[in-house]
Amino acid sequence: MSAGERRVYEGRITRIVRRAPDTRSLFFSLPAGERLAYRPGQFISCQLPVGSDILTRPYSLASSPEDEELEICLNLVPGGRGSAYLFGLGVGDTVRFTGPWGSFCLDAAPEAACIFVAEGTGIAPIRPMIARALAAPREWPIALHYAAAGRDQVLYAEEFERAVERHACFTFSPVLDGSLRAVIERTYVAGDADRSRHFYICGVGSIVTELRDWLRATGYERRAVQYEKW
Repeated sequence: MSAGERRVYEGRITRIVRRAPDTRSLFFSLPAGERLAYRPGQFISCQLPVGSDILTRPYSLASSPEDEELEICLNLVPGGRGSAYLFGLGVGDTVRFTGPWGSFCLDAAPEAACIFVAEGTGIAPIRPMIARALAAPREWPIALHYAAAGRDQVLYAEEFERAVERHACFTFSPVLDGSLRAVIERTYVAGDADRSRHFYICGVGSIVTELRDWLRATGYERRAVQYEKW
């Protein structure tokens, strides 16, 4: 492998979990003795043979670095060749990928309130970040605001509800009426003058950059508002 070239891994699908009507989690295992070292929040680039093409598609890792398996969580995109290919795979099939990639990460939670904001499958990189933040005792709050189209689209809901029971510092607030910005504005801008919080935002489309720019404009430090837009 030449300098600057990233290794290609081959993961074998060990199980498939239906998360929602149009959403699946694919779990991979690597050959014996191999392990992917990554940071909570990073993604892999899958190389998908579709027809005569090799499509490259990024997918955030919904698993934690300590987990035995790698997990990606994706929805079936109408007309999406990459997602259609992955939805057609079964247990025992293999997927080639490179990685890890990305700087939207959480190695250790800062000594401040951590506010995680996710939309749809944007919960994938947020999930291991929350797990890392909750791994050590802390006095600062951790909150998750998760926007979804309906109750059946709130992925990992039972897991987050159990985390609320185990960790006094953690709150979980599904947002099902489309008013994600209104919730953030009411709670973290209009609610008080504290601007020491750190935000981690992930979702699809303009809502991500709108929240980023707006939070920074209201007094939050630039480096305290991290994001990933799909």
